[in-house]
Amino acid sequence: MLSTSFDHHKRRSMKSAVLLLSGGLDSYTAGAMAAADGYNLYALTIRYGQVHVREVEAARRVAAALGVARHLELDVPLSTIGGSALVGNGDIPKDRALDAPGVPSTYVPARNTVFLSLATAWAEVVGAEAIVIGVNALDYSGYPDCRPEYLRAFEQVAALATRAGIEGRPLKVLAPLLRLTKADIIRRGLALGADYGLTLSCYDPSPEGRPCGHCDSCQLRARGFFEAGAADPAIG
Repeated sequence: MLSTSFDHHKRRSMKSAVLLLSGGLDSYTAGAMAAADGYNLYALTIRYGQVHVREVEAARRVAAALGVARHLELDVPLSTIGGSALVGNGDIPKDRALDAPGVPSTYVPARNTVFLSLATAWAEVVGAEAIVIGVNALDYSGYPDCRPEYLRAFEQVAALATRAGIEGRPLKVLAPLLRLTKADIIRRGLALGADYGLTLSCYDPSPEGRPCGHCDSCQLRARGFFEAGAADPAIG
């Protein structure tokens, strides 16, 4: 279990980061890696109208396991804008070739920009030095807002648009999983004691929260556990 108890004075003396926490495997691992690097975490979870809203319950479990300073949940209904299968515009793709070209229908327009902007605002309020995001350029190369050049550009925006930035304390955007394979991500998390049974990666889970096993995220997760030589505790 990753949960640790911190007293108030110790928390104040640590460096802090806002963790964008979805409740999936990647954001959990990114958070575990940041915690291992000495960051005091503030977890931010967005209810954006996702059809797999049960991931928010998983995010609560993961936040507790990570022992975050605070877990903030915000309602930002991107489903009102639409444009993605993840917010109900069209069916979730199943059994799709994971190396298919083009941007998949599960891309949510500007989602990471919206999420990073909210994380930036909260980071200023809590005095955080960094934002931690679990994006991956290898497994999700079809998503334009998971590319390293995008993250570098957002860091520049944050430096220009915030009090912290103009006072010489620019926020860092930490993406520790960016160039790791899914198997490597899982190995890193297991080495840090992550309990992946707490997570939900599926885009189309059953009402009981069981993964479908056929969406892109389920396929990537299954392949990752297989290549890592480990059993997925969420599959029973």
